[in-house]
Amino acid sequence: QGQLVESGGGLVQAGGSLRLTCTGSRMITSVFNPITVGWYRQVPGKQREFVASISSDFRTNYRDAVNGRFTISRDNARKRVYLQMNSLRPEDTAIYYCNDVLAPRSWGEGTQVNVSP
Repeated sequence: QGQLVESGGGLVQAGGSLRLTCTGSRMITSVFNPITVGWYRQVPGKQREFVASISSDFRTNYRDAVNGRFTISRDNARKRVYLQMNSLRPEDTAIYYCNDVLAPRSWGEGTQVNVSP
């Protein structure tokens, strides 16, 4: 079945940009393509929260706090989902995870995003 693996985090100043990638590792396209992929984030001591999702037919959904700043997209041929994050704020600092929205799998390690003031 493979797994969804996050990458692309880093340290950026407020107002900057980062692009996160969620890759369907060891997945064949017939498994990856139907997945509604969601991005989530978690700050230590707080609950994990939904950020954005994209369905198999490219419908998108965003958390209000990121709407207009973040863009989710997917490239099924490469088995990847991207989260383009612009105008980053310190409150976007978190570990970011991706997962199957409708049939969640075990959570991966995530990728750390740090936004300095």
